[in-house]
Amino acid sequence: MKFFIDTANLEQIKEAQDLGILDGVTTNPSLMAKEGIKGTEAINAHYKTICEIVDGDISAEVLSTTYEEMIKEGEELAKIHPNIVVKIPMIKDGVKALKYFSDRGIKTNCTLIFSAGQALLAAKAGANYVSPFLGRLDDISVDGLNLINEIRTIYDNYGYDTEILAASIRHSMHIIDCAKLGADVITSPLGPILSLLNHPLTDKGLAQFIEDSKKMA
Repeated sequence: MKFFIDTANLEQIKEAQDLGILDGVTTNPSLMAKEGIKGTEAINAHYKTICEIVDGDISAEVLSTTYEEMIKEGEELAKIHPNIVVKIPMIKDGVKALKYFSDRGIKTNCTLIFSAGQALLAAKAGANYVSPFLGRLDDISVDGLNLINEIRTIYDNYGYDTEILAASIRHSMHIIDCAKLGADVITSPLGPILSLLNHPLTDKGLAQFIEDSKKMA
């Protein structure tokens, strides 16, 4: 399973990269705004910087909602760096845009997926990734992990190459459960990724080893 980090914060991206497990980055307008990055020129420059840090797929989201504008914006984003993946919303014009980019060899990530039917349409249109939002489904008392299971079954039934990129990760168990269900990728804030390191028995065992090693001096 691939690990992407869901942030626009360069320090967090560098920390995940230094850990040696990072395969890519996802961002969105909210994450850019959180870092105080405004305006097309500044946003595109920030994407370029991220691409220089991480050698992997970097999802850059279009801000438009009409077909023509998504095509224009997506083509500009794709020019920034070969690793850019154009992130397209799951709407009618978005599906049309996925097909346009697929026919031209431009990689895409279909975002805001909340149903298996949406994921099926995105795969039919040639999306490279679909991003089901687990946490947001959990927030309204719907089992987000069940959606991962449904999409995995459908894609396996018909041999779709579209990768399931589990998004809106809230905690480390989301990551583990997605791995069990066969998600191809998770994208997560840094916290849940780092929390995979933690176990009290590891801490206890290491402390004991250190204490015992003093007796060997």
